[in-house]
Amino acid sequence: MNDQQLLRYSRQIMLPQIGIEGQEKLLDSKVLILGLGGLGSPVAMYLAAAGVGALVLADFDRVDLTNLQRQIVHTTPRIGDLKVDSARDSLLALNPECTIECLPETLENGRLGEQVAAVDLVVDCSDNFRTRFGVNEACVNHGKPLVSGAAIRTEGQIGVFGSRPGEPCYRCLYGGSGELDESCSENGVLSPLVGIVGSMQAMEVIKVLTGAGTPLNGRLLLLDALHTEWRTLKLKADPECPVCSEPGKRVR
Repeated sequence: MNDQQLLRYSRQIMLPQIGIEGQEKLLDSKVLILGLGGLGSPVAMYLAAAGVGALVLADFDRVDLTNLQRQIVHTTPRIGDLKVDSARDSLLALNPECTIECLPETLENGRLGEQVAAVDLVVDCSDNFRTRFGVNEACVNHGKPLVSGAAIRTEGQIGVFGSRPGEPCYRCLYGGSGELDESCSENGVLSPLVGIVGSMQAMEVIKVLTGAGTPLNGRLLLLDALHTEWRTLKLKADPECPVCSEPGKRVR
């Protein structure tokens, strides 16, 4: 770690739970962020600012005017640009030392597994169950921790899955088909909500990568932002889960 890095990250290094060792772990880490929308925006910005060395940004979409109410990594002049390119420009302006890889595509099947295998941790900031189930299976297969978040209307949730043997995966939580997919375009979302959930996802990422504190493994954190109420649910692994209960599925 050079003098500029010691200065840039000094406020984190001062924390006994992080220190120089924890900061070096962040600098040596590579994280895949799926989705550069409302959740992915604060996740990417805080991880870049905190000193995660390499970020892989995956999103097929382009910046739209309706995104700007909540997707703070993008700006008005970038309407029409690929979200990954827009996010890269913001992140490098924030921390030019962060290595950014852009994937302007929908990651599925073998391509998804390839990218998951190449990183230390995956952050799911997507907005549909097909992607969530797919990335969960890829993380289980490759033994990678998954930090999951969701937000709609005035409600949000955060969980950490698959980073410890015997703990539930995301599929254990939602079973065979999951809930009915709902989108912000159809149901709306309060702007700061995605910032709260995304920031909590970034916090969980840092905890998992550095070993600080107690991550949300085996727990689901629920937020009712309209009434400022938090709840925590304890989760159990489903012995019939088609993803994590099959012998040999977890690669360690």
